[in-house]
Amino acid sequence: MIVQIYAATSVDDALTMVKLGVDQIGFVAGDYGEVHAELSFAQARTITDALRDKAVSSALTMSVDIAEILRMAEAVQPDIIHISSDTEAVGVEAMLQLRQTLPANISLMKAIHVSGPESIKTALRFAQVSELLLLDTKVEGLPGVGATGVTHDWNISREIIKQVGNKSKIILAGGLTPANVAEAISVTQPWGVDSNTDTNIPGDPVIKDMSRVREFVKQAKLQIW
Repeated sequence: MIVQIYAATSVDDALTMVKLGVDQIGFVAGDYGEVHAELSFAQARTITDALRDKAVSSALTMSVDIAEILRMAEAVQPDIIHISSDTEAVGVEAMLQLRQTLPANISLMKAIHVSGPESIKTALRFAQVSELLLLDTKVEGLPGVGATGVTHDWNISREIIKQVGNKSKIILAGGLTPANVAEAISVTQPWGVDSNTDTNIPGDPVIKDMSRVREFVKQAKLQIW
């Protein structure tokens, strides 16, 4: 089971998570003025450089401007670019353009807002242009998809995972905690799981609680299905 944790804000954070068994380490690459734990491109690059040959780096962007996303990719050089804006704000055609322009060694991960059954068709469309899909939760009034600490209907995620098959690797996100990640894996059987809000120090939107990260990794990797 692949474990992805957001959002590292320093090299020390990132390397500590490597030691705790985190496979993919995410961070916010860009100053959007609307999400927590934002880093400059230069700060983000120090993390990607530190993670080379240790773990997979995932750079989250809230930009909907293709040229800006490409600038970030060039400056930060992550293994994954995580498109976390509202699902349709960077649509299938834009994702295809990114895929055709980005170097092959950078993967694209698209955040999918899981709501009703219509989310299944949405995920199937984006699976054609994304190496990874992140099934996450959208809360009105908060920017983009994810970082809400709110779960969604895992039964819909399970159906998405079933129908997408091997077209795209799927990471389950949205309110996952050390206490519920085992059940989430059992229900949905994803390729990976993700945590952001619920592996922070309770009540703090930025600082990671490494004891919670450790327990999340333990509970996730105990699951074999």
